[in-house]
Amino acid sequence: MTNPLLQASDLPAFADIRPEHVTPALDELLPAAEAALEKAVGPDVPADYDALSAVLDVPLERLSRAWGAVGHLNAVANTPELRAAYNENLGRVTEFHTKLGADERLYAKYKAVATSPAAAALSAPRRRALSNAMRDFLLSGAELQGEAKARFAAIQELQAEKAQAFSEHVLDATDGYALTVTADRLAGVPDDILQATREAAAEKGDSGHRLSLHMPVWMPVMQYATDRALRENLYHAYVTRASEFGPPERDNSALMRELVELRQEEAGLLGYPSFADVSLVAKMAESPVQVMGFLRDLAARARPHAERDMAELRAFAAEHLALPDLQPWDLAYASEKLKEARYAFSEQEVKQYFTEPRVLEGLFRIVETLFEVRIRPDTAATWNDTVRFFRIERSPGDGQPPQLIGQFYLDAYARNGKRPGAWMDEVRGRWARPEGSLQTPVAQLVCNFASPVGDKPALLTHDDVITLFHEFGHGLHHMLTQVNDLAVAGISGVEWDAVELPSQFMENFCWEWEVLSRLTAHVDTGAPLPRELFDRMTAARNFQSGLQTLRQIEFALFDMRLHAERGASADVQKLLDEVRAEVAVVVPPAYNRFQHTFSHIFAGGYSAGYYSYKWAEVLSADAYAAFEESGLFDADTGRRYRREILEAGGSRPAIESFRAFRGREPRIDALLRHQGMVEERRA
Repeated sequence: MTNPLLQASDLPAFADIRPEHVTPALDELLPAAEAALEKAVGPDVPADYDALSAVLDVPLERLSRAWGAVGHLNAVANTPELRAAYNENLGRVTEFHTKLGADERLYAKYKAVATSPAAAALSAPRRRALSNAMRDFLLSGAELQGEAKARFAAIQELQAEKAQAFSEHVLDATDGYALTVTADRLAGVPDDILQATREAAAEKGDSGHRLSLHMPVWMPVMQYATDRALRENLYHAYVTRASEFGPPERDNSALMRELVELRQEEAGLLGYPSFADVSLVAKMAESPVQVMGFLRDLAARARPHAERDMAELRAFAAEHLALPDLQPWDLAYASEKLKEARYAFSEQEVKQYFTEPRVLEGLFRIVETLFEVRIRPDTAATWNDTVRFFRIERSPGDGQPPQLIGQFYLDAYARNGKRPGAWMDEVRGRWARPEGSLQTPVAQLVCNFASPVGDKPALLTHDDVITLFHEFGHGLHHMLTQVNDLAVAGISGVEWDAVELPSQFMENFCWEWEVLSRLTAHVDTGAPLPRELFDRMTAARNFQSGLQTLRQIEFALFDMRLHAERGASADVQKLLDEVRAEVAVVVPPAYNRFQHTFSHIFAGGYSAGYYSYKWAEVLSADAYAAFEESGLFDADTGRRYRREILEAGGSRPAIESFRAFRGREPRIDALLRHQGMVEERRA
């Protein structure tokens, strides 16, 4: 049997990978990586950057790509068999990487490289990669000894196992819910959702409409359904997922506590007062105190706007919707009605203009114009028939053929077996390989939009469009890099609290007439978005921005306090209640278990790092302001942004890249202006 995970093909054979391939592939790849490690630390390999790379990097990257393909399929095409194969091997993959990162012999070799006279002659990206490697050895326990080292390794395996279980519980709780209702209970719900839920019921042999907790169904019902009892039912189901209110085998209560306790124990072994301190070592922010000060300052600025938002919503709901006792399951519905009344448009009206093909065409045109590349359809094996593949090229001029820059998969639609949310992940990074070839980067862009219904193209909400631009920004950071050292190419090596800069930067284009007029076409008439409707949309851009800002701060402050304060894990709900009492304007019911599905911090790498979204938003808004100043599609500004931010990747500190682009330190002014929270000046 030919194992697709072992094939030396250019791209993963996603269509051929089966659960039974996973263990045999790792039976070969892990020993090869182990042998490479033993060779690298032996006397025959000198303490030299190139020599170590030649021995280690090829087998390590081969292991990473194969295991990455398995992990990706486990997230987007989950089956019981694949999950079992993934979990069967997760421990030994984690064990190897923990051993690698903590190997004192390899650490000694790298220290010798770092202190040698030759280190000063290394290129800037390599010096950065070497500096990161030295830091990561320390954070991986390379200086621990005896029982402490063994316990550190055990903690890494336990964390990987529990984070995976947390993620599985969220997926299963989301997929495991269905409610079939009659058409009369869906009064007010858009026609495309009615058709999609009718088809979902028919597939199960039922009449009526089958509702789920997947965002393309759940959110429109919460926004538009006039049936208040139905909204309450769905709200309760959504906010109690993976909690003690559901099946015990899916309850994430214990896992949250155990994960935080393991992280705090890890911090203690490394000599840090908290896991938050460990997390910030590799970030731009200097301390938990600084981060919490930043969040509280932003909360103070946003709170008056949020209080006004909520007061207006309560008054409107009481006067116009007969809802004097506004409840959490009414918020999306009442907000949509208020927006329609105030700005004379609805999300559903706007959605008719955002057909997925036209949005993609417009997005690609922006990228091609700004960054002097072209995007073309390409061919590759995929994991689902709806997944598409593209290539990014640049013409070198002088009649030369186009040069391949990068490639990407686009998996746009929600389905069972696919993790909720949206993300970018890498298939491989840019790398001048030791064998002499240049490896170009490949990305995966994953969203959870509503699928096409009938013979019409998929329709995106404006929020969906923003999500697509966001993930594409991450993809550009990964794919347009010109750094040839794998450890600092693209997003690799970028501080976590700066990695959202390119993604949030791209979101701003979704609010420009010059952009939207080119990426809209009405699904029935083909007409572009009317300017008058656009003006109403932009007038509503900062609708409830105060509430939305406080919501993000609530999540970020909860995350930071949970990982910074000793004993916080003992009562996660109590801590969240305290944070809400401090910053929230909207306090949910006591049964709300948001934290039980907070995969970002419990299973997604954002632990003590969720503040990064707001931190990076200061950078991204300020970076976009440069385009507002020079002209949206100014070639020189686009070229400078590409060169100093995207192409530089992780080859230097993010603040240096920002300064190189902007010519100064970042300022918060643009963020406050974009979100309508600029304080009025008094005469």
